[in-house]
Amino acid sequence: MIAQALRVSPEWLVLREPADAEARSGELVEQFQRRLPASGPLVIHDLGGGSGAMGRWLAPRLPGPQHWVVHDRDPELLTRAIADPPASVTVEARESDITRLTPRELAGASAIVASALLDMLTADDLARMLRACAGHPMLVALTVTGRVTLAPADPLDDRIGAAFNAHQRRGRRLGPAAVDRLRANGAEVLVRPSPWRLDAAHADLIAEWLGGWVAAACEQEPALAAEAGAYRDRRLAQAAAGELVVTVDHADLLVLP
Repeated sequence: MIAQALRVSPEWLVLREPADAEARSGELVEQFQRRLPASGPLVIHDLGGGSGAMGRWLAPRLPGPQHWVVHDRDPELLTRAIADPPASVTVEARESDITRLTPRELAGASAIVASALLDMLTADDLARMLRACAGHPMLVALTVTGRVTLAPADPLDDRIGAAFNAHQRRGRRLGPAAVDRLRANGAEVLVRPSPWRLDAAHADLIAEWLGGWVAAACEQEPALAAEAGAYRDRRLAQAAAGELVVTVDHADLLVLP
């Protein structure tokens, strides 16, 4: 899952959707609404929108009729995005490479949104995306910051976390540096925390996330493998028993035009 390349499985998106919904910043949505047109249907472009989870969460929080344009390179996910739109919302799927979008393709947009995207981009990708989106408010949710806390603590936590963060930067991807890089591009940005707080009610998500977290760390630092199996099993047993709490920090960002 996380240890693999950039394709995201539909099953992972279904599993994480409730935790994403709990984590996103309601305060930034209020700020975002103030930047939207006062009249007429809203046209929202969702970059890297996958199965449409951002629209399912955000559309009911925005006023009036809306038309969502979901951009993604995965046709299977796009099929899911258009399958069951919220009330008073139409959804259009566009198979797109969001790192190659042009201003013309986003013309007529009321706003741009994305979720769990920025850390997957390179600095060049981000710069191109910002140029394409110039002039539109952007609400960008759930960008990882590189901070993970597990309770109770384990001596191997920090080493695995550091190796995972290094793995996230492979291929010149921004990983945990994405928020700082966005600010360095000169954009005016409001930032709010949007952490996952996972406990016994999220045992399945913890198990899937933990497996990917450990696998990516071992891929980055093979010497971890000698201890990682026992560590993973220990943590999985704690999660199954309702004894593990995981906080995965993210940031939500409102980029102002």
